[in-house]
Amino acid sequence: MDKSAARTAAFARRKIAHERGGATAGYLSEVLAGYRGVPLAGYMAMRTEIDPTPAMEESAAHGPVGVPVIIGAGQPLRFRLWEPGCALIKGEFGAMIPESGEWMTPQIVVVPLVAFDRTGGRLGYGGGFYDRTLEKLRAAQPTMAIGFAYQAQEDTDLPLEPTDQPLDLIVTENGIITP
Repeated sequence: MDKSAARTAAFARRKIAHERGGATAGYLSEVLAGYRGVPLAGYMAMRTEIDPTPAMEESAAHGPVGVPVIIGAGQPLRFRLWEPGCALIKGEFGAMIPESGEWMTPQIVVVPLVAFDRTGGRLGYGGGFYDRTLEKLRAAQPTMAIGFAYQAQEDTDLPLEPTDQPLDLIVTENGIITP
């Protein structure tokens, strides 16, 4: 299966899971509670992504939380400090980002995705932003990547490439998966 076909199938599964509703960030909060104060990057959910905001709000009470900002095509992401209730503007691809604020370097990155497998494989949107970012962060310091997704996004046959950065943990609305 090629990546385009895998993405199309995964987007359809994610849409159905999202429309069912009821998914929470409870397990993500549970994981992040063990890392209070460690610089963390989450993301502002868009379209049918599972929403990490409640876990980010809890984490922000204990340490710095950032969200990704796309700098340009082919570039790693940067992360701007985020706080609950801060002023947001639309960034690239419609993702909300803080209107202003300091840049930060996370040691934990909560990663949105299209599909995942139980070995830590991740299929993203195709721009390579998170793969480049995780590679850069991991070259500088230990960095944990936590995939956050609906259980329905699991795929046992992902078309992975050598440049794809692995997830250290996957968290779904149903539990925690350790590759």
